[in-house]
Amino acid sequence: MLQNATEQDEALLGKLMLTTAKVAKMLDLKDGYRVVVNNGRHGCQSVYHLHLHVLGGRQLGWPPG
Repeated sequence: MLQNATEQDEALLGKLMLTTAKVAKMLDLKDGYRVVVNNGRHGCQSVYHLHLHVLGGRQLGWPPG
């Protein structure tokens, strides 16, 4: 989970961001996208682990929901 990350994880977390950009390019999300990390119980996680969501392809409204 993200709150357990330390400075030793900096390179890995950076790699996740670079991989996210590659995935967005592969999905042809050239008009933009959002990167979401759900973290912990109030982040609606039921299995606690770190992963990223790449959301694109349509405009999302604000506020969400």
